[in-house]
Amino acid sequence: MEHSIWEQFIAGLQQTSLLEFIAVIAGIGSVWFSKKENVLVYPVGLINTIFYIFLSVKGHLLGEASVNLYYTIMSVYGWILWTKKDKQHHHILNITYSSGKELVQQSLFFTACYFAIFGALSWLKQEFAPEAIPWADALASASAYTGMWLMARKKVESWYWWILTNTASIPLYFVKGYVFTSFQFIVLLILAIAGLVAWKRKAANP
Repeated sequence: MEHSIWEQFIAGLQQTSLLEFIAVIAGIGSVWFSKKENVLVYPVGLINTIFYIFLSVKGHLLGEASVNLYYTIMSVYGWILWTKKDKQHHHILNITYSSGKELVQQSLFFTACYFAIFGALSWLKQEFAPEAIPWADALASASAYTGMWLMARKKVESWYWWILTNTASIPLYFVKGYVFTSFQFIVLLILAIAGLVAWKRKAANP
């Protein structure tokens, strides 16, 4: 079994397109910058998200395609928030923990996204995309929607959602044949854990 997975991994790497390779490198770079609380997370991330809109549609990962469109929009939103400064030229937005009310809002947001995406993908699977995996795609997508929203607001909890997204995405992309992308999510999972630790150190309690 291990030998078979290794062979699939090597074969997948050999079939990796230039577009996927660039998207993966940009994705890893983007998460690295977010860990460092560097605004370059957004322009670098835009390269990743725009390329993955195309790749996800091609691979019938329609939930992930919607996520990357959402990423693109939220990257512009986050870019604006992260660069805002007050009259003393200090950044307005700082890393903070979510309040109890915000945690409830996040959970409701995730739940609403999950069932909306799951329902849409279940219908699309029957009508247009038989290769779709609704429950897994919805899990990865809904957690990513939540993580990106919280990342733009510099909330520590964003990293928990990224950890869930990356964990779900590793097998999802592997079975779809995007082996290099699957490997990317392993790296992103490690970076997400490191990012959680780094942001916890910087966080100011609400």
